[in-house]
Amino acid sequence: MDTTAPRPLDGRTALVTGAASGIGRACAEALAAAGARVYVVDLAAAPARELAELIGGEAHIADLADPAAVDALPDDADIVVNNAGLQHVAPLHEFPPERFTQIQRVMVEAPFRILRRTLPRMYQRNWGRVVNISSVHGLRASPYKAAYVTAKHGLEGLSKTVALEGAPHGVTSNCVNPGYVRTALVERQIADQAATHGIPESEVIERIMLDRTALKRLIEPEEVAQLALWLCTPPASYITGASLPVDGGWTAH
Repeated sequence: MDTTAPRPLDGRTALVTGAASGIGRACAEALAAAGARVYVVDLAAAPARELAELIGGEAHIADLADPAAVDALPDDADIVVNNAGLQHVAPLHEFPPERFTQIQRVMVEAPFRILRRTLPRMYQRNWGRVVNISSVHGLRASPYKAAYVTAKHGLEGLSKTVALEGAPHGVTSNCVNPGYVRTALVERQIADQAATHGIPESEVIERIMLDRTALKRLIEPEEVAQLALWLCTPPASYITGASLPVDGGWTAH
């Protein structure tokens, strides 16, 4: 095996948010393995630094709900993976307004701010790849997730706008839309979902999370990351403005 063979992302720089765990970590690892230098952006300092050291990247500790922290991130990435997210499960009439605002800031405003600063460099190089880790909830709604569903729909609109503006400059922008992924974020939802729906925690995955999927299993983070990586490679260069479901058949209904 020729270990000196060029990798598809040699010479590229990627910025991945929420990169210390779950889908973000899998994306950072996949991009690094393909040759990219990766900015590991996360609020969790120790895991971010550990991953950056492991993959030869650079850790940036930032609270994406703080506009000043977002605007201090590097602006020279030619691959941006907007992945960071958080969840809150509650009926809309009981939903804390401050929590709604925080989720929009992290999941919509932060991607906007990051792209506002990184797109000019991509335009100069006439090459860029934006991968927004959306969700099936960017295409479908579920009850009790007003902030998350709203944010993911907003991210979908942002992605399509970037696709149209970036096309003349060699920049593509797409959404990846997974169903429930085996991550800490999903695992933390189980107790909330059980309380909200009045069922035992042991029944949440089957009765709530997988109710609308044809394939009755959670997705692994690495599966999502491989699709994100592929969108950054030459075979995907004509794909832009798309939303690619990896939802086990959820949106087939």
